[in-house]
Amino acid sequence: MIAVDGKDVRGHLFGIVGAARSGIAVARLLKNAGAHVFVSDAAPETAKPEAAAALKQLEIGFEFGGNSPRLLEARTLVISPGVPSDAPIVRQATERGIGVLSELEVASWFVPGPIVAITGTNGKTTTTTLTGRIFEDAKRPVAVAGNIGRALSDVVEGLTGAHTVVLEVSSFQLDHVDTFRPRVAVILNITPDHLDRYRHDFGLYVASKCRIVARQGSGDTVIYNVDDDVTRNAVENHLPSGVHRLPFSVRETLERGAWMHSGVMKAATQAAVEMIPASAISIRGTHNLYNAMAATLAALSLGVPAASVRATLRNFKGVEHRLEFVREVNGVTYINDSKATNVDSVWYALQSYSAPLIVLMGGRDKGNDYTRLTDLVRTHVKAIIALGESAAKVRQAFAALVPVDEASTMNDAVRSAAARALQGDIVLLSPACASFDWFTDYEHRGRVFKELVRQLPVHNI
Repeated sequence: MIAVDGKDVRGHLFGIVGAARSGIAVARLLKNAGAHVFVSDAAPETAKPEAAAALKQLEIGFEFGGNSPRLLEARTLVISPGVPSDAPIVRQATERGIGVLSELEVASWFVPGPIVAITGTNGKTTTTTLTGRIFEDAKRPVAVAGNIGRALSDVVEGLTGAHTVVLEVSSFQLDHVDTFRPRVAVILNITPDHLDRYRHDFGLYVASKCRIVARQGSGDTVIYNVDDDVTRNAVENHLPSGVHRLPFSVRETLERGAWMHSGVMKAATQAAVEMIPASAISIRGTHNLYNAMAATLAALSLGVPAASVRATLRNFKGVEHRLEFVREVNGVTYINDSKATNVDSVWYALQSYSAPLIVLMGGRDKGNDYTRLTDLVRTHVKAIIALGESAAKVRQAFAALVPVDEASTMNDAVRSAAARALQGDIVLLSPACASFDWFTDYEHRGRVFKELVRQLPVHNI
């Protein structure tokens, strides 16, 4: 099996660092393509019994409990997104001249059709899901993968040239790409996040995001948010010549791209067309208007009819854990925004509602600066329930503005919010923090919140 772009991996030795979902998937893909593969994971085998069982079934050599020198016998290392670029084994490979690539890079060699790659600090999952749904509703063959949950390596073997692949792409996946070339690249926004992986240097994080366009050329398209100064400047400074630019904005009138006119989204990949009133888009908030613009341009640029795009925009219900309606009980609406793991996400969330908000905020802090939220908290929020390890920091940030209660468990937080809420209020879980103090991930946190909300008693009011 020779990769679509001509790379013949047969007989080459690949070392796979990390036996998580993407590591197992790329190991399987390379083995099926005729490569020799060895998988190494620093965790003990007892921590990943399913991975060990899968590798045994695939007859792929592996080790757990550390990365041995055997990895350095490989011609190329393929690393999972969770493996830092400064991990000792990665540094040693680089020093020896061994290539280090991401799973995304390797899997992209085997994609026979166009790729739509979507990155950004916030909005990636919603935009990726919406874009995939637009293609699906238009009866166009599509596969959705990447950082959204299913590794690209898991889907490529079933693809044809007629398939469009829609990828959510993180900065970690882009850190080690080489030839990765999406037909359509989307940059939604770039704000500080994950800086612990980039030596607390925002410039390094921006450069990582911009690798999504580094190999683009004539015939390719970049879709980007011109209202975000960092994104706008990054595209202008990093974009190769010959790439078609499609900007989007809710502030400016544009000649090409997507913009607002009298409350209606207009789009022009060639001739301008009226797409849909913002009020008719089923997912709410300015941030989702940006997401809808990006998805619209991606679909139109690859030939999806405008009428089909409109229909999906009217009916798409969003993604789990992102401003997700949970329940209305006793006249109070409960919203799960557990995916809001940074301050910028919360900034968008607080603008999405006009009703008084009681916000559940906190968790494992990533160096958050909460001053960005000060004005919005003052005008939109009636109380905050502070959660987890960062509860004291949350209290310190907002206690002068609104009442702040500290909760020792999510159950306490939900009960405290319910006790404070009056009919017409909204209780919003929008943590601005990672979940790893109390939960395994943001999805676990969101599920627990939803279950606790469903257990709230109904009172006669």
